[in-house]
Order: sequence, then C-alpha cells, then structure tokens
Amino acid sequence: MKIKPFKGIRPPKELVEQVSSRPYDVLNSEEAREEAKGNAKSLYHIIKPEINFAPGTDEHDPRVYDAAVEQFRLFKQNGWLVQDPTEKYYVYAQTIMANGRMGNGECDKTQYGLVVGAWVDDYLEGRIKKHELTRRDKEEDRMKHVRVLNANMEPVFFAYPHRDDLDAIVAEVTKGEPEYDFIGAPEGFRHTFWVINDEKTIARITEIFAEIPAMYIADGHHRSAAAARVGAELRNVQRDDVQCTKESDFFLAVCFPDNQLNIIDYNRVVKDLNGLTEEEFLKALEEDFDVQSYNVQCTKGDYSAVKPKALHNFSLYLGGKWYSLTAKAGRYDDNDPIGVLDVTISSNLILDKILGIKDLRSDKRIDFVGGIRGLGELQRRVDSGEMKMALALYPVTMQQIIDIADSGNIMPPKTTWFEPKLRSGLVIHELN
Repeated sequence: MKIKPFKGIRPPKELVEQVSSRPYDVLNSEEAREEAKGNAKSLYHIIKPEINFAPGTDEHDPRVYDAAVEQFRLFKQNGWLVQDPTEKYYVYAQTIMANGRMGNGECDKTQYGLVVGAWVDDYLEGRIKKHELTRRDKEEDRMKHVRVLNANMEPVFFAYPHRDDLDAIVAEVTKGEPEYDFIGAPEGFRHTFWVINDEKTIARITEIFAEIPAMYIADGHHRSAAAARVGAELRNVQRDDVQCTKESDFFLAVCFPDNQLNIIDYNRVVKDLNGLTEEEFLKALEEDFDVQSYNVQCTKGDYSAVKPKALHNFSLYLGGKWYSLTAKAGRYDDNDPIGVLDVTISSNLILDKILGIKDLRSDKRIDFVGGIRGLGELQRRVDSGEMKMALALYPVTMQQIIDIADSGNIMPPKTTWFEPKLRSGLVIHELN
C-alpha cells in the first residue's frame, strides 16, 4: 500500500470539542441543526451546510455547497482550523467507555488507528477492497463536496492486516501527551489524538505500509469512491511533470489493525407477517430452524439473555415474546462466503421464503436497526405497534468481511455496523 503524510488542517486544542462532530451520514439535517445550535464553530456548518438555511432547504441546492465553501474559509480565517506546517501522520484512538452506551459493565476497549493519506490508485486498482455496493447519487453528492471544498473534510475507515511492528510504533507514540483527549457528545465515546512529528518514525510507517498487500474499507464506501474519483479527475489537469504526484492523488483515511475493530449487529424489523398469523409464522419457521421460546424476563433493560449466542443463531421478537432460532444443518453452505452469512440465511429462509420480502434495498415493509441501539429498540418498535416482528442477528466477523472482499464478492445490504464512528474535524486533508 502506498501512503503519505500530509499537512493536516486541525482545530486548536482548546477548540476541538466545539469544532469536531459526528459524521455527516449518521444524522439528518434537523438533528445536525439541533446539535450545532449556538455553536458557530461546529463542523456541521461545513459538512451539513444546509443547516445554515431555513429548515426544508434541499441539501443539494447549489447555494448549500457555496455555503460550505464560505464556512470553510471562515473557519480558517478565524483560526478555528489551522494547518500544520509540515507533513505528519497521526494516531487516533477511540475508546468505548465501560460506563458508556456500549460498555454494558465491561472494561474499556480502545482501538488505535493511523491517520494517513491513502493513494487513489490503490483504490482504483482494487488494493483497497470494498465489500458493499455504492449508490451513484450518493457518490456524486460527496464528489461535489470534495470538489468545491478542495479537501477531504471527513476520513474513511480502513482495516489492515495487523502488524506487530506497527503496533509497536503506535504504542511508543501513545506514551506521549495526546494533542486531543475528550468525550464526544452525544455518543459518549472517548477520542484521543496524537501528532507524529519524528521524521524517522514517519518514514518507517511509510515503509511498513508498502509491505501490506491490501486494506479493507470498513466504513465509508461512498466517501472512498468519491475521494478516489475526484483524485482521478484532477489528474487530467495539465502538469509540468507528468511523473510527479499531487496531494490530490491521496485522500484522508484512518487505518486500524483488523484485530482491534468492533463490529456490532445490524438487525431487522418488519411491519407484517405476509398474511400469516403468529402461530402460522412460527410453524413455518420450524422447517428451517430449531425454534425455542425464551422463558426469561428482560429486566432493567438487560437483554443479554436473549441476544443471539453464535453465528446462525437469531433472536426473534414477536407477540411480546423472545424466541431463539437456530438454522438447521444443510440450510446453508459453510464454503460459500456469501451463503454462510446470517444476513443471507435470514433473507433467504425468513424474509423472502416466508414473508415475501425480495429486495432489502427497496421494500418498504422492512427497516434496519443498528445494534448500537440495542435489542430494547427492537422490542420498543414492535410493542408500539409500528412493527410486527423483529429479528436480531449475530454480528459478522472481520474475517468474514476480508474473505468476501478478497473473493471479489459484495455483502448483502445492511450487513455491517462499525462502532465507534470516526469523529469528523480532528484533522482535514486539503488537496492543494
């Protein structure tokens, strides 16, 4: 893999909590407007610039993109974003707090990523591997944002095969005083950030990554595609030396070792039983699943007793009760990287076969709930009458993602949910 250090544009230490934000795609315009209320320094004014207009303004209105450019200029003019004088790498650590939303009484868990400039050609030539399809309209939106700002405002999230030598470098860097260290609101994760200034360390990181054959997109498929396509476009601009590389040949990425990443479940809720009664639906499930009723009460919001226990085990909530569904032998192919996935098993044997849901991308009878919200959210949506049933899945593994990406296959829709999400605004990569 080819990577390079870059002159990051970052907020001063005392402003990082005001400037940084959640990613643009985890909240809608109104939620961003509410989070940015009273805070002119919030990055939402750049990455969701429609909040600078009246509610209901189309986020694709040309005036909205123009506002993003003006806000970026003002942030730099006001000293809310300042460029580092020399090229650097950075270490970005995310910690799930034991007393936070995902801790559930467990110990803190930290993952350490290297912030780098990733090479456009590694994406275009397939060495940066994807496991999801992208939508062209979403790519075009992010491309326009990169073009008008001439910058990668938000990083993409990569995984790489872990290396002891990189782990040792990160361990040494993180012994030092961090540049930033704060709890992000409202998600409640700890974000810690170090600047790597030592030239020998920077050179060694570049050398080690050159030995890594591939990286994998964990989160940010649309941002990766958009950044790479803009980089490729900018190559058509006349150069004095066609052999030189430009800053726009690289885009902003945070690269984590694959053995540290936290993948959580991505669950389903369905509005009806396709004309079946609850009893008929449960009977139909018995053809392909061992169905058992959970005789437990989920007290004080603790759903651990009814969570899926392993791959091919599902939890169903229906009619005020939780059930365990275990796929029977012979209903899936362990040698098929797609067929062995629980999203495939549940789609084929439950959603399609019994409920008649053929297309997860377009069918309005189904919705998807990230595991970050917990099984309580599934139960709430069924108990409220909004949905008829809920299905909780065991999370996919990082190895499954790697196997699918290496085989050139694409995962079914709504398969992976990585948490924590990368905080935006800790560092920005300008394409000049």
